Amino acid sequence: MKTNLIGIDLGGTTTKIAFLKTDGEILDKWSIPTDISEAGQHIVPNIIESIKKHVTDSGNKLSDFAGIGMGTPGSVDIENGTVIGAYNLNWKTRQNVRDQIQSALGLQFVLDNDANVASLGEYWKGAGEKDEDVVFVTLGTGVGGGVIAGGRLLHGINGGAGELGHITVEPNGYLCTCGKRGCLEQYSSATGIVHVARDMAAEFTGHSRLKELFDNQEEVTSKMVVYLADNGDILANQIVDRVSFFLGLALANVANILNPANIIIGGGVSAAGNSLLQPTTRYFQENSFPAVRDSTKLRLAQLGNDAGVIGAASLALRFVTAK
Repeated sequence: MKTNLIGIDLGGTTTKIAFLKTDGEILDKWSIPTDISEAGQHIVPNIIESIKKHVTDSGNKLSDFAGIGMGTPGSVDIENGTVIGAYNLNWKTRQNVRDQIQSALGLQFVLDNDANVASLGEYWKGAGEKDEDVVFVTLGTGVGGGVIAGGRLLHGINGGAGELGHITVEPNGYLCTCGKRGCLEQYSSATGIVHVARDMAAEFTGHSRLKELFDNQEEVTSKMVVYLADNGDILANQIVDRVSFFLGLALANVANILNPANIIIGGGVSAAGNSLLQPTTRYFQENSFPAVRDSTKLRLAQLGNDAGVIGAASLALRFVTAK
């Protein structure tokens, strides 16, 4: 039996790639820049080239691998192995990713949406490891999600299941890139937190280091907002509380429908840890049905940047038994 897998986590600036055992242990991992120039036409060839080089350099052969899995932004057609609408990759037209990679490397290939794949990683080897019912929310530049019910990843009729970032938390609120208003993504993502912070700073009249930064037109990041909140800045604390309210409300709505064992919070913003988790949990409990509140837990993700490649590799496990 072929005992190794390849996992690819395709992002807008960086592509992470790893060789893994079939039990999820990472053997080797690296990353390459994602070249989105010329309508993103170099992305897949660069991935192919990098994998070939690492296979050779590591003393392996392509035939040692059972298959390849990949997580990608955009709308994914799993059946046909294509991606469309990944705007941060400049992929505006349909990309035949599976055909390109399978024909170049001779390995079976499967892909899925990047947030779904990260949730599979946490489900397989991370914070959701022992539960069959898990929801994953990733707070990064945007907000993504994945729903695993009865051990199966849900896709929905048109691939839209788990779009937690587009739950409406503020009717007629901030305009979202999806075209509607008040989406969670516009409040609890890294960019959303800064938008909330800017608007709240404009109305704040007390003393605040964060307000000074805005007044001086200095660059403010979500990380700085959380840092200042942790260090007693009143405005920053109000912002974190507001962001946590929206996140807790959205997650309570999800839990009231699905009642998963765990809702796992990952992505760059989750590095804020308990600063975000504690107030979010409070609002989650205020807004969730009693039976749900007593059973569904909010947890921080455990795998960090490895969730994507581990989840991607888990997609390729189907090829191991097929051999």
